[in-house]
Amino acid sequence: MLTRLQVSGFKNLVDIDVRFSAFTCVAGANGVGKSNLFDAIKFLSALADRHLLEAAKSVRDEGGRASDMRGIFHRMGNKYEDEMSFCAEMIIPSEGVDDSGQKAKAANTFLRYSIKLAYRIDEDWASLGKLEILNEELTHITKGEANQHIAFPHKPAWRNSIIQAKRRVPYLISTHEEENRIIRSHQDGRHGRALPHIASNLTRTVLSLANAVESPTAALARNEMRSWRLLQLEPSALRQPDDFISSNQIEADGKHLAAMLYSLARSNGSQANGKTREENTTRVYSEVAGRLAELIDDVYDVTIDRDEKRELLTLLVSGRDRTLHPAKSLSDGTLRFLALSVIELDAKTQGVLCLEEPENGIHPARIPAILKLLQDIAVDVTDSVSLDNPMRQVIVNTHSPAVVLQVPDESLLIASLKEKIKDSQLFKGVEFKCLRDTWRAKAGTDVVSKGSLLSYLNPFETYPKEAKRNKYRRVMEHPDLQPLLPFIIEEK
Repeated sequence: MLTRLQVSGFKNLVDIDVRFSAFTCVAGANGVGKSNLFDAIKFLSALADRHLLEAAKSVRDEGGRASDMRGIFHRMGNKYEDEMSFCAEMIIPSEGVDDSGQKAKAANTFLRYSIKLAYRIDEDWASLGKLEILNEELTHITKGEANQHIAFPHKPAWRNSIIQAKRRVPYLISTHEEENRIIRSHQDGRHGRALPHIASNLTRTVLSLANAVESPTAALARNEMRSWRLLQLEPSALRQPDDFISSNQIEADGKHLAAMLYSLARSNGSQANGKTREENTTRVYSEVAGRLAELIDDVYDVTIDRDEKRELLTLLVSGRDRTLHPAKSLSDGTLRFLALSVIELDAKTQGVLCLEEPENGIHPARIPAILKLLQDIAVDVTDSVSLDNPMRQVIVNTHSPAVVLQVPDESLLIASLKEKIKDSQLFKGVEFKCLRDTWRAKAGTDVVSKGSLLSYLNPFETYPKEAKRNKYRRVMEHPDLQPLLPFIIEEK
């Protein structure tokens, strides 16, 4: 779980400090930098898993490409900054396994990871350049400090079920020795020795090298960051049937939805509670169908057709007349809603889930249903973490006033552009503000002005004089609707 993120020098994120809760909605106009915040989270996730070059190429540059290393650095005019920095406070699982299958137990579960990167010209890759690590650290936040750092409202039972602190030595620390910058990784255990890494020689982060044998806590921090995903649910992927041997975990684009639902329905996990596999299958399909019925009225059942001859799994939805509709015939919004409904049932899907404009394809009257589903996916911070309350976090962005009007005020951040000055250069950077009298405001986040908020929420434009002269009338100017709508200002 990502509780706080500080970024500077990445795209138009300069000196930003964002606090997150279990569910966060970032709203703002197109082009202000909402997606850049998601890209920063995605970049950190990639740094924990890939080589520096691969991590940078996985992120869109300012032109929507992934080919120029400089494109992810902040630009002022024609000049790019040479450095970027990140600092993430996160809660990690207490147990897990590393890539080799070795079990790991964390000594501390509330950690702070920071990294500073610089751009360097690479003679072998002149068009791309390369990244060099200037600083990398992984430290812990004590149990006594946890309540102060977890600023959003929560119950002690939830905090106590996930926070543990048994060690005071940093896991990664950066130092200078002679002319070299050294990153030392300290092994878990009282007698663990520190392993030195010359920063300028590294082609990937030290954290990405962590394993359960030498540093189980760092290995679990790596796993946590790798679980931070940007879900871009594509209808074309969601419509695809799956082979019998397909992965049972949905991919970022929605691929393997059918296989995931089938696996959940056939799971033996509920047998510990005295339920048979058949009873579990019925329960899973019924819960998904019940959730989908909150979006569309005509839903009787959701199931998976197992075609033995072609060895295919196909998702089917039936209406009250029992007519079966395969995934390929469902609307885009219905498919995305279905995918999120299945994710909500899967306790194995954990970590940070980022979604851009989840309201796409959803009728305005059904937006409360999608918002409720997203909040149900997120961990309930009023109860202990368990299989029934997995550690999941949801962060969405939107430019829809209809969404902003209906999200909890404690969950909302408003993104906007602000003129800033750095090194005597004027530029526009994104800033994130919250509503007055919310936990973020108490934690020091700037408050959005009432005028700015109302201007964003008001979907009605002024009535142009050209339209009046041409006797053009929009739906909202219809006489029967006028008494039901806000006052419309006419241009003079």
